[in-house]
Amino acid sequence: MTKIEDRCRLVLIVPEIADAAEQARILGDALRGGDVASVIIPQYGLDDASFQKHAELLVPVIQEAGAAALIVDNSRVAGRVKADGLHISGNAAALAEAVANHTPKMIVGGGNAMDRHHALEMGEPQPDYIFFGKLDGDIKPEAHSKNIALGEWWSAMISIPCIVMGGTDPSSALAVAESGCEFVALGKAVFDDPATAATIVSQVNAELDEKAPRFGD
Repeated sequence: MTKIEDRCRLVLIVPEIADAAEQARILGDALRGGDVASVIIPQYGLDDASFQKHAELLVPVIQEAGAAALIVDNSRVAGRVKADGLHISGNAAALAEAVANHTPKMIVGGGNAMDRHHALEMGEPQPDYIFFGKLDGDIKPEAHSKNIALGEWWSAMISIPCIVMGGTDPSSALAVAESGCEFVALGKAVFDDPATAATIVSQVNAELDEKAPRFGD
């Protein structure tokens, strides 16, 4: 993704907002809050033409903030809007196909691994990262304990970075970081109240700066 830090970094998941300009404005506000490694852009049921219009506004905002823009599952739109990469939400075969077709030109990662066996299958084609959890899996304040456990196991065993989905409480980011994972994804925790998005990004970064374990220690 973007520059490597010595601690767990934040990944944002763009919220579903019908107005593309409003979506871009809210995301831009959040990104002004501090360090974000990458931003994942789901299609949310839009047709390709509408999704492309959204992505055309979002990708420059993300890249200007120094983050990587990752389009979910749609390689054509990703190419047209000059996104940095693809996030594959499907199975190991879908991820392997995307890695074969689009690396090293684009970042390619993803996840849908419910257990260690499937995680190892997804790691076989050497994606740029593995994602533990669902993009809309932030349904409780805390990150799902199974995803944290998988991320902790993966980070200790495998050199491919991993992202673990956090919860609706911003403090869930630190729990993920303490497991040794390289990245934590937040969605609702940042965007439920757009007016506070930048503040939350700033607070999460401050907490990770202060308390997250350092890699290589």
